[in-house]
Amino acid sequence: MKSLWMVAASLLFASMGVCVKLASEALPASEIAFYRAFISLLLIAAVMRLRGASFATPHAAMHLKRGVSGAISLILYFQAIALLPLPTAVTLNYTSPLFMAAWLGFTVSGELSKPVALALVTGFAGVVLVLQPTLGSEQWVGGLCGLASGMIATMAYLSVRDLGQLGEPEWRTVLYFSLCSSVFGAVWALIDGGFHLPDQRTCALLLGVGVFGAAAQLCMTAAYKGGRTLVSASLAYTTVAFSTLYGVLLWNDVPSAAVWLGMVLIVASGVLAMLNPPPAKL
Repeated sequence: MKSLWMVAASLLFASMGVCVKLASEALPASEIAFYRAFISLLLIAAVMRLRGASFATPHAAMHLKRGVSGAISLILYFQAIALLPLPTAVTLNYTSPLFMAAWLGFTVSGELSKPVALALVTGFAGVVLVLQPTLGSEQWVGGLCGLASGMIATMAYLSVRDLGQLGEPEWRTVLYFSLCSSVFGAVWALIDGGFHLPDQRTCALLLGVGVFGAAAQLCMTAAYKGGRTLVSASLAYTTVAFSTLYGVLLWNDVPSAAVWLGMVLIVASGVLAMLNPPPAKL
């Protein structure tokens, strides 16, 4: 049941995506990525301070591994969004559960169980149907960035699992991830042409990006800490369903029959994964 925190994280990530989509009308993706991490860093640090939580950690090396891999994945993801249509970038980024399943299956037991493999393949097929991406040959750089973001995110998610098993609190894990992402995001923004002064509307959207992003990270960390790794990864696909609903409500983007089929496949993959969890040591 703790894996269901990923459903909450998916809703929050979808809400963040709405803010990113609107903010991208005024700012480049590099700046949005920085503000997403920096606002989250300030919020998490303030809450930890009020609660008297300790910022010190005995697992600095593991936090560095999670922070750097997560930050690089985030930067590549936003770069893919800048170079590709949004559905294509999201689809490529959502290959991370497939990389994770393959890694865990072959490193722990030497193979994947058929139900879990079927769940992950079904979930990815659902994502493709919902997003219906197209990739032109001239966009191969963006495609590589999106695929690399999904692959590197696997390392970040597994580090979150390891930190949870070491007893590291969710707040501290998200804090150091936000710190690393802020540093990487700032450097990327400066290389990408420097910072711009946002207007009031854009500031409100950036605040939404940061708040939703921080809350989503906490929920995602809780899912990987207390739940089954592959189940949590499968439930992450529900972000696509929530994003589709936002499209209907905010932009009157009514899904086609193929998109509805994809949503059904996404839900089915999550149910299949929960009914066939991996061994306890995963």
